[in-house]
Amino acid sequence: MLSASVRAFCIVFSVGFLLAASPADSSAADRKSSLPQPDETVDYKTTPQGKLQLHIFKPKTESSSPRPAIVFFFGGGWVSGSPSQFYPHCRHLADRGMVAIAAEYRIKNKHETTPFECVEDGNSAIRWVRQHAADYQIDPKRVAAGGGSAGGHVAASTATLQGFDAASDNKNISSQPDALVLFNPVVDTTAKGWAAGARKLGDRAEDLSPLQHIREDTPAAIIFHGTGDTTVPFENVERFCEAMKKAGHRCELYGYADRPHGFFNYGRSKEDYQDTVEKMDDFLVSLGWLRKP
Repeated sequence: MLSASVRAFCIVFSVGFLLAASPADSSAADRKSSLPQPDETVDYKTTPQGKLQLHIFKPKTESSSPRPAIVFFFGGGWVSGSPSQFYPHCRHLADRGMVAIAAEYRIKNKHETTPFECVEDGNSAIRWVRQHAADYQIDPKRVAAGGGSAGGHVAASTATLQGFDAASDNKNISSQPDALVLFNPVVDTTAKGWAAGARKLGDRAEDLSPLQHIREDTPAAIIFHGTGDTTVPFENVERFCEAMKKAGHRCELYGYADRPHGFFNYGRSKEDYQDTVEKMDDFLVSLGWLRKP
C-alpha cells in the first residue's frame, strides 16, 4: 500500500506536469492520430502491474556499423502521459540514423505506482536496449537517455541515481546512459528545488534527486528550459548545470525567454520545437553520434 506522503507527492506534481504530456488545445486527439508511428513495439519488462513496452523507430537507410540509440521518457508528473509525446523526436532522429525509442514506464493513474518505480523502469529500459543491442544494430556504448519534465527526471536519474534496480534486471549490464537530452526536467526533488519535497518525501527526498548524485562518470547533458516555467523553476537546471561543470562534466543549458513548462512539445510552437530539435542535433553531432546534415 502506498504511503500517504507518496500519494500526496504524486498528486501535487500531477497538476503541473500534465502540461508536459501533450500540447494543450482541443485538437490534441487529432494531432496524436497524425503523429509518426513506431516501426516496432516490444515488451521489455514484466512488472506486478503488467508488461511495459518500448516503441522503436528504426533508420530507413543501411549501415555497415552499429548505430547510436536514444530512449525517451514522456512527461506527466509520474502520474499520466504517453510515449507518443516523443514520437516526432524519435522519427526525426531515426531519419538521421539513430535507433530512437519511446519508452513506457509505470505511472500512478494506470499502475498505482510512485516516482521510485518510474526510475526503476527507466533503468530497466536502458539495460534492455544494451542487452539487445546486436538485434537492432545498436552500439551499446552510445545509448542516450532523453525526456521531458517527469520523464526528464527519469532520464537524469538513470545517469545519476543508484539503487533503483528491478530484481529481474541483469545488473552486470549498465543502466547508465552515455548522454542526456533533457527538456524542462525535474533535477532537484529536495526542499531547495521543490518546497514540499522534504515534507512530502521525508527522508527519501534526496534519494530521488539527480542534482545531489552527480558522479564522476555522469555523462554529458543538454537541457532545454523556459525561463518562465513556474512548474519547474529555471534556477533548478541552472544549479544542475553548475554542479555538472564543477564536477568536470559537459552541460549545455538553453534558456528560452518567458517560455512556460512544456514549451518544446511538437504542436505547441513550431519555432520552439524546431529550434530545440536543431540544437539536439548539434549536440549529438558534437558527440560524433550523428553526421552534420
